[in-house]
Amino acid sequence: MASDKAYLEFVREQLSDLEGVSYRAMMGEYILYYEGKVIGGIYDNRLLLKPTKSVVSIFPEAPRELPYPGAKAMLAAEVDNRALLQRAVEAVAADLPAKKKA
Repeated sequence: MASDKAYLEFVREQLSDLEGVSYRAMMGEYILYYEGKVIGGIYDNRLLLKPTKSVVSIFPEAPRELPYPGAKAMLAAEVDNRALLQRAVEAVAADLPAKKKA
């Protein structure tokens, strides 16, 4: 099942206070970037984030879900709390290594 564009727009609105959030459509789903780093994606109308140490501490009770069969489990993020979601996105990006220079 592909994700709805309306759900993508809802998530983008929740993250609109953060500069540097972008996305790329891929096979009916959306990969999310923050400051050029892949932080997660929208899969089947679920926002899934990379389960870094910091984001797990922000959402300690969040379930781990597979974005698609054969993938690594990701953290199902709460999207209704705008401030918490923005903090989680910043935390994921901070935990990830810097982009490699080409």
